[in-house]
Amino acid sequence: MTLTAVNGRRRTRQRQSQRRSTLLATILPYLLCIGGFLIVWQVLSGLLGADRLPGPIKVVTDTWDPYISQPFFDDGGTSKGLGWQILISLQRVALGYGLAAIVGIAIGGLLGLNRFVGKGFDPVIQVLRTVPPLAWFPISLMVFQNADKSAIFVIFITSIWPIIINTAVGIREIPQDYTNVSRVLRLRKRAYIREIVIPATVPYVFTGLRIAVGLAWLAIVAAEMLKADGGIGYFIWDAYNAGGESSASQIVLAIVYVGIVGLCLDRLVAFAGRRVSSGAS
Repeated sequence: MTLTAVNGRRRTRQRQSQRRSTLLATILPYLLCIGGFLIVWQVLSGLLGADRLPGPIKVVTDTWDPYISQPFFDDGGTSKGLGWQILISLQRVALGYGLAAIVGIAIGGLLGLNRFVGKGFDPVIQVLRTVPPLAWFPISLMVFQNADKSAIFVIFITSIWPIIINTAVGIREIPQDYTNVSRVLRLRKRAYIREIVIPATVPYVFTGLRIAVGLAWLAIVAAEMLKADGGIGYFIWDAYNAGGESSASQIVLAIVYVGIVGLCLDRLVAFAGRRVSSGAS
């Protein structure tokens, strides 16, 4: 065997060892932290009793068939798998959140560009944004006379405020030098908005959108618990009212699903924000 071949194999082993070390360093924090959380959860379940707080093992055992193994089963009516329930909730969130994004960016842009209007409406926004999501639900039911439309409105009114505020703040934080340059170049209003305002405010807008998507997901779960036909919030409340032996496990599993979907939505908006920011810069 030549010296060149020996050195080549040595470099290959070194690269493989480096890849394994990098992979281990990447996944080790997740393994340790998530594993530790599951152990603590299981210990607490043993201390409190499985009936009061089912542990992860009991949750998986009780809900494996059909909620884990068949997430998209459909027995008619509201008897559906968690996959369908989440999709029903996501449809409502998409409508309410999409409307909030369009209207919120437009209003935030107006308030940011017009200091007089922004100052005048600031107290109104600060008052309305502190109203809890469920406080809007009775009003929306009286207005729309429909549970689905009411839930979409609650999502809209809950998620619109961080979009408005962050968009307006982003415009107000545009460096004065940019504004001075636009005046020297005598840019028209449309050109000023297109060339300066939009690129400078994109990070602020997506910060508001990222906060808003979390609030929208929180609002839909709460709204569906009160009055809805289907959805993950409805599933949680229905499981609680059923009071069966596996009800607690079903509720815990649904909560885990809610958290995972919320994380995915947050990461999706953050990814879109990075792509748009890189394209606008």
